[in-house]
Amino acid sequence: MSTKYIFVVGGVMSGIGKGVATSSIGKILQSRGWKVSAMKIDPYINVDAGTMNPIEHGEVFVTEDGLECDQDIGNYERFFGVPMHRVNYMTTGAVYQTVINKERNLQYGGKCVEVVPHIPEEIIRRIKTAARHDKADILMVEIGGTVGEYQNMLFLEAARMMHLRTPHDVLFVMVSYLPVPEKIGEMKTKPTQYAVRTLNSAGIQPDLIIARGETPIDKPRKQKISVFCNLSDQDIISAPDITTIYEVPLNFEKDKLGDRIQDKLKLKRRKKDLHDWGKLIRSIKRSRKQVRIGIVGKYFATGNFSLTDSYISVLEALKHASWAERHIPELVWLNAELYEKNRKILKNLQDFDGIVVPGGFGKRGSEGKINVIEYCRKERIPILGLCYGMQLMVVEFARHIAKMKNAHSIESDSKTPYPVIDVMAEQKSNIKEKHLGGTMRLGSYSCKVIKGTVAEKAYQKTMVQERHRHRYEVNNKHIDRLQRKGLVVSGINPERKLVEIIEITDHPFFLGTQFHPEFTSLPLQPHPIFLAFLKSIIKKRRNAS
Repeated sequence: MSTKYIFVVGGVMSGIGKGVATSSIGKILQSRGWKVSAMKIDPYINVDAGTMNPIEHGEVFVTEDGLECDQDIGNYERFFGVPMHRVNYMTTGAVYQTVINKERNLQYGGKCVEVVPHIPEEIIRRIKTAARHDKADILMVEIGGTVGEYQNMLFLEAARMMHLRTPHDVLFVMVSYLPVPEKIGEMKTKPTQYAVRTLNSAGIQPDLIIARGETPIDKPRKQKISVFCNLSDQDIISAPDITTIYEVPLNFEKDKLGDRIQDKLKLKRRKKDLHDWGKLIRSIKRSRKQVRIGIVGKYFATGNFSLTDSYISVLEALKHASWAERHIPELVWLNAELYEKNRKILKNLQDFDGIVVPGGFGKRGSEGKINVIEYCRKERIPILGLCYGMQLMVVEFARHIAKMKNAHSIESDSKTPYPVIDVMAEQKSNIKEKHLGGTMRLGSYSCKVIKGTVAEKAYQKTMVQERHRHRYEVNNKHIDRLQRKGLVVSGINPERKLVEIIEITDHPFFLGTQFHPEFTSLPLQPHPIFLAFLKSIIKKRRNAS
């Protein structure tokens, strides 16, 4: 069987859930026994997502083979339960870079290299490479942005060309938004009609429309879209707002989406098996006890709004662990900079069952995070540090327990007398020469977990693989002094003797990881570190009652 391709495009506006829709469609098809993979196309000149501001673009996800990419790759992994790789992500910058390199290497045989057809052909080559690499029966291809934007026109052109060549192997899905203006009180279809016409102008007719909205789309609205957008009302799939994104596949199946896609792609109908997925949703809905967790960061303030996508994998990992323990997570944003300006508000941390200090870069907010870490250590509030959060745990311990005055990371203070966090040796030349994009310690590395530690109890094994994204490490020159004062190094990279996990004893939970455990947490398989964190919170509450 030749690979089938399902292109997912957005209509009306961004941020309506194309990534979740793509993941959910793939999950439905996967549940029917098809081998499904996915690819995200970002219409940015950036070669990868590593240099993008998380406040503007959202979280930078990292694949196991070390690519910095869009957060939707994380969605695919969480829904499909399989790892994505470099081939599963593409940007405008990466495409142009490849075409230009080919031209410089005379690989076009003296032809005049043009935007059309050479750019669309390179896009098609990458799409088919991903399908072959993943041995996919069906490849979901999510095109970033919204139809009508100049930036994604060439990707739509590539999709049109693929449909022209093999029409029975290509399907188009538009995820569109149907607003309900408050003063009107009626769901409006006109924006979706215009979005479909815009897609038509690119030579593409959608086969299915995912109708996003605050409420389910009703029959009159389905009929109107059917008439004006030239498709059956059975091909308009209701997608109302829901409590958890993991319910989306079950919602789509209410409109028999899996059957519609199999029929359109001339695939033999297979029965679905979403039993485990349904069991997860029922468990979530039956949970009654709450757990309140504060997340101390700096990548969420954008004007008068908060961009939670900056830490989306952390949020999802906390949800996975909470649900596994039959609890409902209440996740609260805490601005690190406020704890620098006013130490008195640290007492408000008592209102939380646990605190997470996630990753980040730079000096801004670092002293606030250190103040939070110190308070949680002294007041015995469970705290989990991730990447930079773990490094600041080491800084706090060095300053206040090991009495290393003004200890810091050289990232924040190049003149610190105690650089307990130092730049990796191979990174010094990268920083000096401004060779920064894609040069951090990226991807999956091994970690030896020390027996008898909190980490070992969590993992139940002594060798694991975890994903990284950083330039700085715990400085081994200061490890002996820190360990003598009680810092426990519970995880080490065996190849280079780098510190991977730290913790302290005689505390409900004080643990930090140099890696990002959130990247490999799945809804049906919560990450062991996050599970241990949640269990410590529940145990502390039980003991206090």
